[in-house]
Amino acid sequence: MTDHSLRLPAEWEPQSAVLVAWPNAGTDWADRLASVETTYVALAAAVTRFQRLIIVVSDAELHAHVQTQLHGAGVDSSKVRFVELPYDDTWLRDSGPITLQGGDKGFQLTDFRFTGWGGKFGAEQDDALVAGLVDAGVFGHAAHKRIDWALEGGAIESDGDGSVLTTWRCLVQRHPEQSREDMSAVLREGLHAERVLWLDYGYLEGDDTDAHIDTLARFAPGERIVFQACDDASDPHHDELQRMAAELAALHTRHDRPYHLHPLPWPRPILDKGRRLAASYANYLIINGAVLVPAYDDPADDEAARIIGAAHPGREVVQVPCRPLIWQNGSLHCITMQ
Repeated sequence: MTDHSLRLPAEWEPQSAVLVAWPNAGTDWADRLASVETTYVALAAAVTRFQRLIIVVSDAELHAHVQTQLHGAGVDSSKVRFVELPYDDTWLRDSGPITLQGGDKGFQLTDFRFTGWGGKFGAEQDDALVAGLVDAGVFGHAAHKRIDWALEGGAIESDGDGSVLTTWRCLVQRHPEQSREDMSAVLREGLHAERVLWLDYGYLEGDDTDAHIDTLARFAPGERIVFQACDDASDPHHDELQRMAAELAALHTRHDRPYHLHPLPWPRPILDKGRRLAASYANYLIINGAVLVPAYDDPADDEAARIIGAAHPGREVVQVPCRPLIWQNGSLHCITMQ
């Protein structure tokens, strides 16, 4: 029986802040630090127009450097809070807390085990990040619950009404010994969900998360799903994403209605020394009063922003330059956690 005292809100519900960790020379961004900082500064400027931003920095020197960067961009410093903690990488969608909300407006910071995307990368410091933020008093009196089961925030989508959307490709890699029924039970209990919807198809070349749902399909208000489509029959993604689109069309809401689907345009291939990069428009970020949309210097950027804006009516649409991010296989949603 699901505990209705807690639930996983939808991302479009009111937020108190967005959490990021700043790239530095001790992370995988070292070779292209100046380039990726342009994205982080643009992100900070966009978020602080609407709400608070919490920035994790590795030390006092980086703290001072980031303050200088943000001041130069005209960012409102009163909307920014810095926290000094160690971290391995900057993908806080996956190492940050998954926040559940209680009926009395209380909150629980759900802290699943972070394994560096199935042991691909070192993750000891990132796995301790939520506890470090709690100890620093960042989340006030919110409860902190550790769950010793590997799950990243980018692997799940919530509609705020008891439905969670995820991908089989990702979770079977994390838990090869468990059945789909076993994993559904863990997700329902840990996220206080009524049901789990699974996609068997969908992936992006250059994505080392094993097909996180936030690169593929996103819930939106009004029983909508926004998803990354591919209309180029010559592209190696075409068949897989067509099958994913058919899966989404077959899904029904808890009220037994089909979802309204919003397919996103397909950007041209972006290569880095011959390696295909995972450019997805589905990796957008919803904040209070706005939706921040990745831009890749592609002709499809504006159409993607229009479609995402239409799926999230009443919000300002702000494009954020994200081409530097995909060099490290993620995008806008991946580096943030509300």
